[in-house]
Amino acid sequence: MSGPSLVCQHRPSTLTRHRSIDLAPPRSVPGIERAAAAGSGHYARVVFGAHVVLYSSDADADRAFLSEVFGFDSTDAGGGWLIFGLPPAELAVHPAESHGSELYLMCRDLDAERQKLTAQGVACSDVEEARWGSVTKIRLPGGGELGLYQPRHPTMVDEP
Repeated sequence: MSGPSLVCQHRPSTLTRHRSIDLAPPRSVPGIERAAAAGSGHYARVVFGAHVVLYSSDADADRAFLSEVFGFDSTDAGGGWLIFGLPPAELAVHPAESHGSELYLMCRDLDAERQKLTAQGVACSDVEEARWGSVTKIRLPGGGELGLYQPRHPTMVDEP
């Protein structure tokens, strides 16, 4: 049998713009630490970030693209293995018939960003108007695809 599961207490009236949710484990669970506020009954998150992996048939070309086109800073994790810093992120879970994931970068003005990318020789797909935002797809040199969109929904990311 697997270890204890976490119970998420969903309180719609308090989730509007809060950055954390209450986790109430039924008993002591490794990896969950009590919050500093004594008697709060809240548990602190121990996850400090997310790591996205893009698989590519030409990783060097895609790394150069991310550095030169988007200007993402990177650190060398050893042997030329670059790890790129990304803007703040959010995560959405959508119902679907099959499992999968997609990576979308968000922007304030999709038309302006498409113009900048086109000026750099980057091909963008036609803009798709979805209920949740305006979307384009960018083909990476290694053959993968990256989404770029201007959201219409409230986000969990503070814009600079």
